[in-house]
Amino acid sequence: MAAKKSLGHPSRRPRNGPGSWRWPPPQNLSAPAAPGARHHGTAIAWLPTVVAKGPAPLQRTHLRYQPIAVRAGRLHCIVLDTSGSMRQRGRLALAKGHAAFMIEQAARQGEDVALLRFGGQGVELLLPPGRARLSGSQRLRPLGGGGGTPLAEALGQADRLLQRTLRMNGSVESWLWLLTDGRSLERPRKPQLPQHLVIVDFDDRTKTLGRCAAWAAQWGADYQRASA
Repeated sequence: MAAKKSLGHPSRRPRNGPGSWRWPPPQNLSAPAAPGARHHGTAIAWLPTVVAKGPAPLQRTHLRYQPIAVRAGRLHCIVLDTSGSMRQRGRLALAKGHAAFMIEQAARQGEDVALLRFGGQGVELLLPPGRARLSGSQRLRPLGGGGGTPLAEALGQADRLLQRTLRMNGSVESWLWLLTDGRSLERPRKPQLPQHLVIVDFDDRTKTLGRCAAWAAQWGADYQRASA
């Protein structure tokens, strides 16, 4: 039997402010180099150089540099729980809203994204690693939930996906976002490849099982409560 579809995500968008779920800011570019000194990742800024030179012959001290907009890529691997427990109390709709927001934020910041879902259907790659696009969030709308929680399999697949991406693209700042209520009897191992690991907890605040917080403590991950 096909899993029932959840509510669409637009009505359950997360807040992004003090005390709520947090998204990393854009990567910083290098600061301008001091006069006459060239730093790695800079190029000569000719107009300021000519102004500094004036009528005198060009000297090294006249040279002005500006940073080149080159930075290591950043990949956000979103691992979304669509198991049966996520259908309760609107958790899946809220989690889909968070995932959509993540994809759109990554698109605005020019970063890469990948999207995995796991539930009774097994583990499915919905968005392969690549530059995030605003339209990518539309892949979440038809998703339904149901069945078991193959969490360990999903995290293992995320690790393998990141490994392939690093092998192909070299230096990439990797983030893994696990969106789940933690209602699984599995004892998953910590993913090894991501540089930043974040668990966003969708369990009930009043009757939480505390598994997401426990995993975060064991793994040294960032623990965040979902924003309703």
